[in-house]
Amino acid sequence: MKSLPLFHQLSGQPVIVLGNGEAAAAKRRLVERAGGVVADSLEDGVKAGARLAFVAHDDGASVERDVAQLRSAGLLVNAVDRPDLCDFTTPSVLDRDPVLIAFGTGGASAGLAKALRLRFEALLPADLGELARGLFAARTALRERWPNAGSRRRAIDSALAEGGALDPLREGSAANVSGWLSKSDHTIDDAGIVTLTLASDDPEDLTLRQARLLGEADIIVHDKALSPRILARCRADAVRMLELPDPAPRTGLTVIINTR
Repeated sequence: MKSLPLFHQLSGQPVIVLGNGEAAAAKRRLVERAGGVVADSLEDGVKAGARLAFVAHDDGASVERDVAQLRSAGLLVNAVDRPDLCDFTTPSVLDRDPVLIAFGTGGASAGLAKALRLRFEALLPADLGELARGLFAARTALRERWPNAGSRRRAIDSALAEGGALDPLREGSAANVSGWLSKSDHTIDDAGIVTLTLASDDPEDLTLRQARLLGEADIIVHDKALSPRILARCRADAVRMLELPDPAPRTGLTVIINTR
């Protein structure tokens, strides 16, 4: 990745938007949609404690001047249609509140990001946000059912998988949360060691099972020669090891990666 995607909490926070015309108006609408308070001048925004700014002038010299001043004041800046001057870019957002999916191209093509969003709009059910709220409300029940964090995560992963009880791409899954939790026939092992033999260092060659296990593993055991592109498919918070300790971990899912 060449940039770090973040969701910035803007509710009630000031954001500077400089410029006139439709591009500036679009940024003002975006800020207000996210709950932010638009400041139309650098001075007012800085006094209010703004941390982000958008610059949308037609004149290139004005853009460069304002970007320099905003950065000097310690703000992160987005200059519309000037990726070379951007500290951050704004993605195309698919909104299923509280689920937000952002499609970004690092400023390469806003049209491509929008096209991807529109395709996914047709795939995701309208009640996806309700599923997220249902899982949030069930946090206490989930901890009681699976006190071990790894077991709990794997139970949720299984339910959310394709065809699972809470498949997020299926309309109506939000209504199944309480019923899924009340069932007694789904148990998750607390421990397990799985060895994967990869066909190549290309992540596109991973089987569906291999990709799923890499995404679920608590511990990844691999040699130094393993491609970073494969490791990037693992959970970001999974522990990385070069060899399995003795004794082996008794809880969690451990995946040992071998390459041909």
